[in-house]
Amino acid sequence: MKVGSLKGEDSKMYLDKILQKSMEEIELSDKEIKYLLEQTHEENINKIFSTARGLRKKYFGKKVFLYGFIYFSTYCKNDCNFCYFRGSNTKPPRYRKSLNEIITTAKKLQKSGVHLIDLTMGEDSYYINNTQKLVNIVSKVKKETELPIMVSPGVVNDEVIDELIYAGADWYALYQETHNKVLYEKLRANQDYDLRFRVKKYARNKGMLIEEGLLAGVGNSVLNTVESFDIMKKLNVSQIRTMTFIPQEGTPMENWKQTNFLSELLNIAVMRLIFPNLLIPASLDVDGLKGLEERLDAGANVITSIIPPNDGYAGVANASNDINEGFRTVEGIQETLARCGLNNATLDEYKNWVENQKLKISIEGGRINDKSTDYRWKIAGNRNCLSSKESRVLLNFTG
Repeated sequence: MKVGSLKGEDSKMYLDKILQKSMEEIELSDKEIKYLLEQTHEENINKIFSTARGLRKKYFGKKVFLYGFIYFSTYCKNDCNFCYFRGSNTKPPRYRKSLNEIITTAKKLQKSGVHLIDLTMGEDSYYINNTQKLVNIVSKVKKETELPIMVSPGVVNDEVIDELIYAGADWYALYQETHNKVLYEKLRANQDYDLRFRVKKYARNKGMLIEEGLLAGVGNSVLNTVESFDIMKKLNVSQIRTMTFIPQEGTPMENWKQTNFLSELLNIAVMRLIFPNLLIPASLDVDGLKGLEERLDAGANVITSIIPPNDGYAGVANASNDINEGFRTVEGIQETLARCGLNNATLDEYKNWVENQKLKISIEGGRINDKSTDYRWKIAGNRNCLSSKESRVLLNFTG
């Protein structure tokens, strides 16, 4: 059957077959994934989104996780062609927050009801050359908030990863943006693709949860995206994000023609079909509060880039959009969540998900081989981080 020639009822039947496979959690072929990503007809797209929401409900119910975002240093030694905060750009605000400022903001976020603190910086030489200061930030924020911590410091060496884990970091976020090496070089000039990927693998093998990310609308093809999904599956990531590229003033790509958000939304939905039990963010950083509902409707189950107003922190893709207006807050998103029939998860629900995901990765990596009552209890207590296939595997493990 030539998929590209399908029309009318044949096309409808083929789409329905793919979506039924997804609901039954039968692995989709690359051809089927490509077909989903290429949809442009509104009725077909809505079917894909509806199926994605169904799978989200199966694993997460109506619960959504909320991430506080602290961009604590906007200095960066890299010159990524797509990034507003590239080292040579004179346009963006530059700051390096003090430890006290970071802790104050983290406590505000914790009090507001977020489930995680995302500590992000550019690849700031100040911290790269003084890694103990970075480790100390993680340690202090963990102690003061008792929340899970995500770190996004760029590429660091293995010893720093070890220290970050010891300080309390749960997640390591490091995005390739694309897994097409030619396109990667155009986006991240003079940055080693393989090194960036190796650092993620090291962190994951040491027990950290990994977030990988794709940038939509930068010249990547549908086949590139299909390949990226396969690579992320092999990396065994726990959270996958996709964001539409927003052209940035003062960069080589500032006159790039921005695409609409359809590719990002289809990416979110298809990610949910392929990775039904993983975390998939709807970022407030791309299109602000007004774009949140459509990302949730596509199957996202995490809201990221929650930033307290008037504390002097920037976003990334949109450095100031909706921040000081208070729209990128826990309170500010509640009306949108209600319209989507969703609500905030509890902190315990998020912590349980993280703990069980770490256990799953540890078992798969061979770091746990003791069939103890403790592990059986933890896994049985919350299987929401596990796909149906993984549950069967762990059932055998736990007796």
